[in-house]
Formats: sequence, C-alpha cells, structure tokens
Amino acid sequence: MLFMQLISRKSSRWFIVGMTSIFIFSIMLRFWQLGRFNTLVFDEVYYAKFANNYLTKTDFFNAHPPLSQYIIAISIWIGSHLPFGQEIVNNETGSTLAPWTYRWVNALTGSFIPVVVGAIAYQLTRRKSYAFIAVLLIALDGLFLVESRYALNNIYLVNFGLLGQLCLIIALQDWQFKQNIWLALAGINFGASAAIKWNGLGFLLSIYLLWIFAWIIEFLAPPKKSDFISPLRNLTQLNLLQFTLNLFFIPIIIYSLFWIPHIILNPKYGFWEMQKQIFSYHQRIGSGPDTHPYCAQWFTWPLMLRPVVYFYKNTGLLDKPEPSLPPLPSDIGNPKVNPLIYDVHAMGNPPLWWLSAVAILS
Repeated sequence: MLFMQLISRKSSRWFIVGMTSIFIFSIMLRFWQLGRFNTLVFDEVYYAKFANNYLTKTDFFNAHPPLSQYIIAISIWIGSHLPFGQEIVNNETGSTLAPWTYRWVNALTGSFIPVVVGAIAYQLTRRKSYAFIAVLLIALDGLFLVESRYALNNIYLVNFGLLGQLCLIIALQDWQFKQNIWLALAGINFGASAAIKWNGLGFLLSIYLLWIFAWIIEFLAPPKKSDFISPLRNLTQLNLLQFTLNLFFIPIIIYSLFWIPHIILNPKYGFWEMQKQIFSYHQRIGSGPDTHPYCAQWFTWPLMLRPVVYFYKNTGLLDKPEPSLPPLPSDIGNPKVNPLIYDVHAMGNPPLWWLSAVAILS
C-alpha cells in the first residue's frame, strides 16, 4: 500500500513538471520574435485596426461581434504605455504602434489553451497520461501557434469555448451549491465565445446535442456500475431550470452586454439592426474559390491538403527594401539574384487532426 502511494506521489510530481514544461515551451514559441513582421498580417488588417478604432473613438462597421477587438484594444493600450519595445513601429492601424503591442495578449491567451485542453482531458478520463498527451498535441499544433502570434480573433473564440466546456464538466461532478456557480461560469464563457464570432455558438450547440444524446443513452442503455463514469452522462441530472437558465439565457445576456460599448461608440445601428447588418454582410461577400482563389474546400480541411497562407513576400520581386521585413543577411548579395522568401503558413498537427477526424466519424 505504501509502495503504491509513493508511486502515485512520484507520478503526480512528474505530471506537474511535464505540464509546467509544456506551458513554458508554449509561451516561448508564441512570444519568440513576436514583432515579426512589422506590418499587419492576414486579418490583422481588420482586427488590429478595429481595436485601435475603439481607442481613438473612430466610427467603423464591424463584421463580427466586438469582444476580440476589445481585448486587442486593451493589449494595445497596455503595450503602448510600457517603457520598452517601442523602437520598431508602424502606422498600419492608424496610430504609431509597435507590432507586439497588438499581439501579446493573443500570444498569452494561446499559451493557456493547451492547459485548458489538458484539464478537460483529465476531467473526462481521470488519467494523467491522457491529459499529458492532449496538452502536448495541442501545444505542437501549427494552426493554434500561428493564430496565437497575430492579432486575430479565433484564439479567443477557442479559449472561451473550451473554458465553457471545462466549467460545465466540473459542474456535472459537483452536486452541491457550487454546481450552479460552475454552470453560470460555463454560460458566461459560451456567451463570450459567441461574442467573439458567431462560429463560437458551435461550442454551445454541441452541448445541446450532447444533452439530447445523453437522454437517448439514458433511455436505451442505463449506465452500469463501474469505477468511473464519464461526467457527460450526468447531463441528464440537470433539471430544466438549471439547463435553460445557465446554458441558454446567460449566454444570450452575456453576448448582448458585450455589444454595449460598441453601440455607444458607433450609434448608427442599434443591437438588432447590427445583427441584421452582420448577417447581410456575410451573405454578400460569399465564399469559395471565386472569392478566395487560394482557399481550400471545406471537405479537404481534415486532410490539410492546403495550409492557410498568412504572409508571403519574395525579396526578388521588390524594387526597394521592405520595412516590414527583417534585415537581409549580409552574405546574400543581390536579393534580385538570390531572392529570399518570407512566408507564414498555418497547418494543424497531423496526428491530432487525423485521429480527431477518425474519432468523430466513428
């Protein structure tokens, strides 16, 4: 018995060391040369500019809910008031800013996503090894890494959605008063995810589907006695009031509240009219190769046949030095003769994506 306790303590110690090491590694990957490139990369042309518009009180139309731009605005405000890192700047947002000032909160948020994923994996399985594998796979995911290093909105959408799932799973294992607190926190995070982008509703809709499936399983195959039952089976233990209040009304309230600052600064459209304008905008812009010639068809995404391109510059095609690029190596000679290509592509972690696709299909 004592021997097993010693093994358990040693295992827990190594688990903490491993998780901490991966977290530090995630931070290093995301913050290394965060100022590259000294320009707006990919959809930073929208989100970093819109965030700065909030700070300068400039009217604009936002084609997505505003929460991510609020967060980036806070990032800019804090970063621009720090007494370091202001040597390399640009005016792409409409103000003179160092590029890291609109990126660092994204990098910090992205560093925590592997930790949240590991917590979910542990809560679902109670196995440290599974949690460690989940953390490692997410930490090495190229798509999450690239999204974390630029002022984009998807990293916040995922973070709030995962936090909502984690809070819900914890709530399903606690039948005391604290359960309602965790359920409310889940609803707040799901509402925040939708306030980043409407795609964030997918996290909440997946919970609705799981709730339906849990009732079907409860009816067809009641759980057998075992050492461990997935907390998701406890979804049927939530009463209708708990479910609707915390996982329907609270997300709606949170989503609505996040619009208040935007509407105060941009009073042209009210709340409901703003939702109509966003829907109409996305209906107009369309999708597919006609709109984005380099895009990959949605059914090829799990196979990762075409990575997403975020940035591409060929020095051989430039007539003069490009200030957004790092200085060219001294031994390169004439960049027209010996061109360098700077590019950023985002591709997921193949084992994670492929095995996840198989798991979903099965």
